Amino acid sequence: MSEIWQRSFNIVFIITIAAVVWLIFGATKALLFLSVALLWMVFLHLRHLVALERWLQLSDHTPASIPAGSGVWDDVFAHLARYVRQHSQSQERLSSALEQMQSATAAMPDGVVILDESNRIEWCNPVAEHHLGINLAMDVGQPIIHLVRQIPFVEYLTARRYSDPLVLKQMRQQGLIISLQLVPYGYNQKLLISRDITRFEKIETMRRDFIANVSHELRTPLTVISGFLETLASTDEVSPDFNKRALTLMTEQATRMQRLIEDLLVLSRLEDVHNKVKEKIVDVAILLNELLREAESLSGGRHRIKLMISSDDKLRGSEEELRSAFGNLISNAIRYTPDYGEIVINWEKCNGQGLFFVQDSGIGIEKEHIPRLTERFYRVDSSRSRETGGTGLGLAIVKHIVNRHDARLEITSQVGKGSRFAIWFPATKSLVSEIK
Repeated sequence: MSEIWQRSFNIVFIITIAAVVWLIFGATKALLFLSVALLWMVFLHLRHLVALERWLQLSDHTPASIPAGSGVWDDVFAHLARYVRQHSQSQERLSSALEQMQSATAAMPDGVVILDESNRIEWCNPVAEHHLGINLAMDVGQPIIHLVRQIPFVEYLTARRYSDPLVLKQMRQQGLIISLQLVPYGYNQKLLISRDITRFEKIETMRRDFIANVSHELRTPLTVISGFLETLASTDEVSPDFNKRALTLMTEQATRMQRLIEDLLVLSRLEDVHNKVKEKIVDVAILLNELLREAESLSGGRHRIKLMISSDDKLRGSEEELRSAFGNLISNAIRYTPDYGEIVINWEKCNGQGLFFVQDSGIGIEKEHIPRLTERFYRVDSSRSRETGGTGLGLAIVKHIVNRHDARLEITSQVGKGSRFAIWFPATKSLVSEIK
């Protein structure tokens, strides 16, 4: 009530003065005084209204820019300044929260796109830009289907069955496989979450191939053995020649299965993270001379095999594993090099690193096959690989041994000219010079 009287004080005061003037000077002068006073009050109100309108037209509404007022307008502007201050603080808190949210979302390994009710892009993080080929600065407000045009995605968006994710091969980036899932929220808005599942898809493909290949590799020798056993069991009299041939073939197939199982066990042991490398100082020269004798025995004089050792450096690592890696590369060179071909086994120090390589003059490998050579059971030519007696696991074993020794496998090849398989051992971790 006191505020109403306080705000009405000027009017009451003017009316009181006008009444006094009426009593002293008459009604005409009293009305004239009242009219002038009221016009002055109207002028002041209009001036404050103009100042308020100009302030409202400003782009930056800050408490400092609010005009000064008098009378009741002083209270109005004071309340307005308080509201602007509170609004600015709220805006700062919201901006800070938005920046934190965007920073957190940008750090996520998954892509996030915010879509409105018409599936137009409102915002996305950098990962989503990479996954979907979006440019946030240019594509805000664009319908998502104008940028992700694959038919399965359009159907997924239209069907509104968002419980299951959609797996999509991104056409703009060869080899990228992403999982997309829409999550409705708020008022008809949606989150489009993208996840790079390329690695998982490759692992799943390798798992399927591994099971299929192991089954195939074991089925063939088992079929041979079981076939001969059935024949022997169902026939009363079998010729000695047949017996000898059957036993020879069954022994070969049993040996093949044994090698396969042994290689699988080796791979399993190498992949075990708890199985640490048992390091010792390995004299590479002595090891390679032993492997040379084994290679000459395997070749049987059909190849020219040269051993070149130009460094006395030794390696710190597992002698058993290094023997397996070097031996696999040497035996592969012998298997895939035609008769009278040349095989070079080399150990040297190059740019401070230990370099071991096997170079052959064999059939060579096409360029597109080289990245997949170390996959389990990957064969450039399945029939030729089985004829040479390989299990298809040798290079996979080499790759794991190389990784366990912090080394690097380098493969170069030319069809018809031969191949070179090189292992680079880092000086800082594996190479020990001048050890006596």
